[in-house]
This record gives sequence, C-alpha cells and structure tokens, in this order.
Amino acid sequence: MMGARHHGSPPDLAAPTVYGGATVVEGSMTQGAGQGPVRTATLRDFRVPPYAQQTPVPPPEEPSAPPGPAVPLFRQEPPSAHPEAPGASAPAPGTTTYSDDEPPEGYTPTARDLPVIQRGDTVRLPTVEPVASAAPDGPGPLYVVGDVHGYLDELLAALREQGLIDESGNWAAGTARLWFLGDFTDRGPDGIGVIDLVMRLSAEAAAAGGYCKALMGNHELLLLGAKRFADTPVNSGAGTATFQAAWLLNGGQKADMDRLQDVHLQWMSRLDAIEQEDDHLLMHSDTTAYLEYGDSIEAVNDTVHAILNRNDADECWDLFRKFTRRFAFRDEAGPQAARELLSTYGGGRVVHGHSPIPYLLGEVGTEDGEEDARPVVEGPHVYADGLAIAMDGGVTMAGKLLVQQLPLHG
Repeated sequence: MMGARHHGSPPDLAAPTVYGGATVVEGSMTQGAGQGPVRTATLRDFRVPPYAQQTPVPPPEEPSAPPGPAVPLFRQEPPSAHPEAPGASAPAPGTTTYSDDEPPEGYTPTARDLPVIQRGDTVRLPTVEPVASAAPDGPGPLYVVGDVHGYLDELLAALREQGLIDESGNWAAGTARLWFLGDFTDRGPDGIGVIDLVMRLSAEAAAAGGYCKALMGNHELLLLGAKRFADTPVNSGAGTATFQAAWLLNGGQKADMDRLQDVHLQWMSRLDAIEQEDDHLLMHSDTTAYLEYGDSIEAVNDTVHAILNRNDADECWDLFRKFTRRFAFRDEAGPQAARELLSTYGGGRVVHGHSPIPYLLGEVGTEDGEEDARPVVEGPHVYADGLAIAMDGGVTMAGKLLVQQLPLHG
C-alpha cells in the first residue's frame, strides 16, 4: 500500500524475485554482531511495472509562481574531472580507504537489504529541549532534520514541536538556521508536498533573517535519474538496470512523479552534497565516498553539480550508487573514518542521515514481523567515539522523524 510503513526485519533477498522481462544479478547482505557481510546472488527484475508506463493524469492546477527570470534546469558549470574518469589522479599515497560494507559492483541498495546490527557499545543522548535564540546580532540556533521520505504530516508535527513553524505551517523561528539532510521523497505518501514545504520555508526563513537549507540525498539523485533517464539502460556492472526501475524498487511513488515539475527538478539539482555549519560536518550518507569527489567542501559540491550537468546516465548512476553506501562510522574502523572526513573537510562531528537508527541499534522488530513490534527511537544516535551523529529516526518503519537542535548536550 502506498505510504504504508514497514515493520520488522528486512525480508530475505536470497530467493529470486521474478516479474518477467530482463533480470540482473544483485548482491544481498546479511550481517550480525561480529560477522562480516555474507553476499548471495539474487535475480532482480528491472522491468518497469505496467502502472508506471501509463500516461500520467495531469495534476490539479495550482496557483502559478510569481513571474521571474528564466532559470536553467541545471547549473551551467565547467565540467570537473570525475574521480574515476581516465586521467583522474589516484588516491594519495598513505590514504586510508574504507569499504562502507561495499557490495558487489552494480549493486543497488533497497529498503529490504539493511542488516540488523546487534550492538551494545552505542551511546544514546536524550532529546534536548529547545533553547532560546542567540543574541539578535549573531546567528540563530541551529537545527537539523533527518530523512523525511514523504511523511509530510510527521514533518509538520516535528517542526511545530520545536517551535520552528506555527500552527498554520509558517516559519516562526526568526533567525534560526534549519538544515534538512536529504531524502525528501519515496516510500511515504507525499514527497512533493515535503519539497514544496521546504522550498516555501526557505523563502520565509530568509525574510525573517534566518534560513532553511537542504542537502542532496541519494533519493534526490534517484528521482532526478528516474525523471531524466527513465528506462534508459545503465551500466550497473552486473547487467541491465534503469533508474526508473531502481526508483520503483526503492519506494518510488507514482503520485510524486505525476506532480513533479520543473521547479522541483531545478531545486533538487542545485542541492549541495556536503556543508559545514558551526562545528558540524553535515552530509546525507554515512559513507566516506565523498572523499572520491574532492578534497574540499567546495570541490565535492562542484563535482556533483558537474556530473548532473553532463547528463550522462552511467555517470549519474555511479554517483547514486556510491551515495547509497552506508555504515562507514560503526565498528572499530568507524572513528578513524570519521576523523579522515573531518580532517579533510573541517568540523568536529559528522552529522548524517541515510542509515535508520533502528538498524544501527538492532531495534527493527521481531524476525517474524509481528505488527506490535515497533522500533524505539528517542532521539539522535551518537557513536564512533562521539564523532558521528545519526539523524534518520526510521520514520518509514514507524520510528520517529527527528528534528534536533545542535549541539547535543548529554
């Protein structure tokens, strides 16, 4: 059912799923405490279901935006050399690389392959009550929002609880600074409504002396790819794949695609991938793959924008695939991975979304998927020797949509 939340542990992917048409081989990962990833071959069909091939019904007419100068769909910037393109420089000698539990080449992560990690060395911090704004002549308080995935009502409730919007949904936080960490669409019922809200709050916050900004998540890359490349085959490294099929497999909603307009595409394509705010390094994915795209925040963002501008399906697919990596900061190598990112880009803590906290803590229900089992998320998850903060509360699995003021105080 569209918009339904998923409970329980991820189903086993070892059995083939066949819908007909072309298939590719995907890797499946399972992992428990103290075990390495176990990969099995799985047949995955990438044919687009019939309902997705129908001509979309035109959405109801909405009030047109105020007239303004025409804006190109993608920023026109000089192409930057892709890290894996011919002639690109190899990693510097002595550079440490991390696998991020990297799956086989061509693997497309899905909502059903997240391993349950049973760990006892995690640290939980209580949710912090909102505090008064900083002095009028300085920046306002800083807030971050985890993955939303189309759950507009939950987002509105969480923003109201923190006093960032009023009962009518308008900006009410003055000079506060608000950052969304990406993944606005897919799986939930109203991804376009979420994007519209964030765009509107950006304008209202700026008028009040604050700001509302957002980062690029892997689901923004996926939705852009599905719209731009549709069922064009891409080189997945394991057979034929398409952005549209991967989007559907990862919770793409036909209602979102039907309502997607140029203004949404323009907004998503301009999102940065990584930023530093105060002493916090903000990014969507808990991966070290950002290091492959530049040795500074500006270089990473310029490279990502250049890849989108080049309009190459294979190159965009590779970017999407790398931004789906996860779990770089857990286990013994996690603190060092976080330190390498922080030493390269700045900041004292990495703040990310992408990997749901219930999976990091092993709280995703029972093996048989009983409906009364619910993940318990009380607030952000601090780990990797205190160097990483996870913000995805698992709203898609009946967890919690997190809006948190930074810094965290234990």
